[in-house]
Amino acid sequence: MTLPLTGLKVVAVEQAVAAPFATSRLADAGAEIIKIERPEGDFARGYDAAAAGQSSYFVWLNRGKSSVVMDLADPADKARFAELVAGADVLVQNLKRGALARLGFAPEDLLARHPRLITCSITGYGEGGPLADRKAYDLLIQAESGLCSITGGPSEPSRVGMSIVDVATGATAHAAILEALIARGITGQGANISISMFDVMADWLTVPLLNHEAGHSPRRVGMAHPSISPYSAFATSDGQLVLISVQSDREWRKLAEIFLGRPDLGRDPRFATNVARVANRDQTDAIVAAAFAGMTADQAVARLLQADVALARVNDMAGLSAHPHLRRITVQTPNGPVSYPAPAPQIAGRARGYRPVPALGEMQE
Repeated sequence: MTLPLTGLKVVAVEQAVAAPFATSRLADAGAEIIKIERPEGDFARGYDAAAAGQSSYFVWLNRGKSSVVMDLADPADKARFAELVAGADVLVQNLKRGALARLGFAPEDLLARHPRLITCSITGYGEGGPLADRKAYDLLIQAESGLCSITGGPSEPSRVGMSIVDVATGATAHAAILEALIARGITGQGANISISMFDVMADWLTVPLLNHEAGHSPRRVGMAHPSISPYSAFATSDGQLVLISVQSDREWRKLAEIFLGRPDLGRDPRFATNVARVANRDQTDAIVAAAFAGMTADQAVARLLQADVALARVNDMAGLSAHPHLRRITVQTPNGPVSYPAPAPQIAGRARGYRPVPALGEMQE
C-alpha cells in the first residue's frame, strides 16, 4: 500500500520534542525524513533509558527517520546540507532563532533559491519581540504563558504532567506543513512558516484568558471544573477515585434520583441549575462525596451508568498500561523492539506499519 506522503522528502534540523513530533507524523505517512544530528546526536537521545535502555522521547518521536551526522559549521558539511535542501520538499528546524541564518541558510533565502520549498521554523517566542532570543523549553513556556497558574490545586501552581507545549507545537507545525503542501499543489509555490511555542500556548489558553479579561479570572480547583458542578473526582469506600461530569440540569436530576437516591435535590433551588450548583459548590460536592463514600468503585460506576452520567476512573500509568482501550504499535530500535501507544488516526482498510528508530548516523532503507 502506498502511503499518502510517499515521495515527499523532508530535511529536519531538529532536536528534543516539538519538531521531531511534527516530522514523526510525516514519516508515519510515508515521507522520507532526513534527520540532521550533531556529532554527539540529538540531546533527546540522553533524556532517559526507559525504552529498552534508550530514551523514551527519542524512540517515540524518531521512528521512520534516517539519521545523518553533520557539523553545520564545517564547510564540507555545509555543502552536503545545501545539496540535501536543494532536493527537499520541506525543511523543518527548531534551532535557536537566527541560528540557521547565521550558518548561511536563512529560510527566506532558501525559499528564494528554491521556490517550491516549504520551510517550518519552530522557536520559543517567534522571530521578533522582547523575548525572541530567550531560550525556551516546554516547562518554561508553561510558566511564562500562564498555563501553570491554572493547573494544579488551590495551594500552588503546577506543570501539566507531560510535555504539553512541545506536543501542541509539534501538532501545530504538522498541520501547518500539510496546509502548505496542499497550497503548493494548487499554486506551485512553497512557504516560509514560523511557529512560536508561546503563540501556540496562548492560542490554547484563549478561554481562560477571555474569562480573566471579563473579570472572572480562573482559579485552580484541582480535579474540578471551574464552571460546571458536579464535575470532579470523588473517593469511593475502597479508596479509588471516580470522576463524574454532569453537563446539564436534566443530568443532575437523574444523578439525584438514581445515584444519590434524593430526587428532591433535582428541584431544590440551591442545586437545580448549574449556576446554583457552582455557587453552592461546597454543598453540592459534599452531598455527592457522601454518596460515593458509601459505595465501592465498581458499585459507583454501575450506578452512574444506570443514571447515564458521564464518568471516568482516575487512572495512573499502571491503569493506562493495562487499559482495554489502549492500542499499541511495536517499533524496532537499535536495542530491539519497543511497544508503545499507537498514533490516534485510523483509516478504514489501510493498516499502517511503522519503520525503525535509527541509531546515530543510520540511514533507512
